[in-house]
Amino acid sequence: MKEIKKKAAILMESLPYIKNFYNKTFVIKYGGHAMVDENLKKSFSKNIVLLKYIGINPVIVHGGGPQIGELLKKIGKESKFVEGMRVTDEETMDVVEMVLAGKVNKEIVKNIILAGGKAVGLSGKDGNLIIAEKMVIYKKNYENQPPEIIDLGKVGKVKRINPEILKTLINSEIIPVIAPVGIDENGETYNINADLVAGEIAIALKAEKLIMLTDVDGVLDNNKNLIPSINVNDIPELIKDGIITGGMIPKVEFCKKAIENGVKKAHIVNGKIENVILLEVFTKEGIGTELYCGGN
Repeated sequence: MKEIKKKAAILMESLPYIKNFYNKTFVIKYGGHAMVDENLKKSFSKNIVLLKYIGINPVIVHGGGPQIGELLKKIGKESKFVEGMRVTDEETMDVVEMVLAGKVNKEIVKNIILAGGKAVGLSGKDGNLIIAEKMVIYKKNYENQPPEIIDLGKVGKVKRINPEILKTLINSEIIPVIAPVGIDENGETYNINADLVAGEIAIALKAEKLIMLTDVDGVLDNNKNLIPSINVNDIPELIKDGIITGGMIPKVEFCKKAIENGVKKAHIVNGKIENVILLEVFTKEGIGTELYCGGN
């Protein structure tokens, strides 16, 4: 009886959140271990379908780095990275597009359908969704010398999002699943960071939440303890103090930009925890790091 009462209490705790988020849009960046482990794949798909059933509009943007690396290895091509970004020549771009827009994207769609939902897979090319432009990295040289320009090949950034196709799918009760591949105004295809794409789509859709699944619990302090809540105005200081470091820096920067451009809140959570989306969104304590602006 105690266990039954506990389950009822959990449901009651979630009620105000369900009410507040009804008909709102959540953009979810899906990546990391959650895309590899079979049980976590099923858990994620069920979480997404549940969100849809209770009136929330989930939009998924996914990565696929390990899968791309695996196929490149099979064809005898070495993966090269600069500042965490994959150097992408023409041949690598073909593999990236084949893996992301093909294999990975369609598997996510399949899993959502098996969980009882309706989903459609897209790349940024579909419906002119993601207009891209080439990304250029400047490496600082010695004093009084100009910075070195590093050519990453077919690596892009988002110039513009055209969200009409997403709005059409959402209005048709269909869950969009997006591969982060964009096209520029000359028809060139670009590989784009999935975190970046998720943030830009969240802005374009005026999303209630941007949720990023990672392989860590969220933003950790110097003692490796979770920081449950961060005002985005404090992010520069946290980076300066060495609390936010490495690959977490671009994630929080994308979240910061999204919040400063109309997204209500962002969440960085550990995708290795089963049902992590439900635990973060529908409980008072949450389970990851929530990012907000002002007194929210």
